[in-house]
Amino acid sequence: MHKSLIALALAAFAVGAQAQANDTLKKIKDSGTATMGVRESSGALSYTLGDGKYVGFHVELCQRVLGDIQKQLGMPKLDIKYVAVTSQNRIPLVANGTVDIECGSTTNNLARQKDVAFAVTTFVEEVRIAVKANSGITSIAQLNGKTVATTTGTTSVQHLRRHEKGAGVNFNEVFGKDHADSFLLLESGRADAFVMDASILAGNISKAKNPADFKIVGEVISVEPIAIMIRKDDPAFKKAVDDSLKAMMKSGEIAKIYDKWFMQPIPPTNSKVGLPASEATKNAWANPNDKPLEDYAKK
Repeated sequence: MHKSLIALALAAFAVGAQAQANDTLKKIKDSGTATMGVRESSGALSYTLGDGKYVGFHVELCQRVLGDIQKQLGMPKLDIKYVAVTSQNRIPLVANGTVDIECGSTTNNLARQKDVAFAVTTFVEEVRIAVKANSGITSIAQLNGKTVATTTGTTSVQHLRRHEKGAGVNFNEVFGKDHADSFLLLESGRADAFVMDASILAGNISKAKNPADFKIVGEVISVEPIAIMIRKDDPAFKKAVDDSLKAMMKSGEIAKIYDKWFMQPIPPTNSKVGLPASEATKNAWANPNDKPLEDYAKK
């Protein structure tokens, strides 16, 4: 075969292989299984009850999305396999096909869009500071000389350093391997503050032995669109996920699911997170979009 024809044949094969690798709907239908990436301690968005059981706002949304996909594919049964992911491995596990849909607390930003895709935004997060209630810390400026905890693989401290009120504030960083570990650094006194998404802070505080011992303080450090993460270059799967989410937004069902996880008592302790949906979150439901963090930063 002529060299140019061989090159064309190889290119066509590569494109075909890539299309097959990114055909998540086909993969789900052929296997009868969908793999959901979940978090163990992402506040009320996604957390574990132990024994392989995961719950939360994003977990329930993904369960409903997969239920709609099951109907779309005409499948009598769909098994959902849950895989716990971390801040460090969530993107590679989605990109390499280990996880079909990631339902945790992931910010949609331009850097991540190079490797993965995002569904329409379902939650708009505010990054804040959690401290012990008796610490006297109420602002970013008071973190000078303090030890600040955050979770490995997250962006919160980067935003704190870039914040206009963070200029000239020098603090030491300590890293938790997950959000529960980071909160433990605060709880045990090894850190003076924990900088993270407010929903994660509120969720961990609600599950503490004495929730009143902690409070969320200070300026809003960053506003971030949180979305369900899926593989890149799979438009059919993205459309199926987005269509399901948009239907829940239009019907008002998403607001009911939010209320269930953020405003009502939740397991295992039957405590309330007590974090009403922000105006930015309500706006994302009213005007579905998959805009990245950088679009929010322009405002």
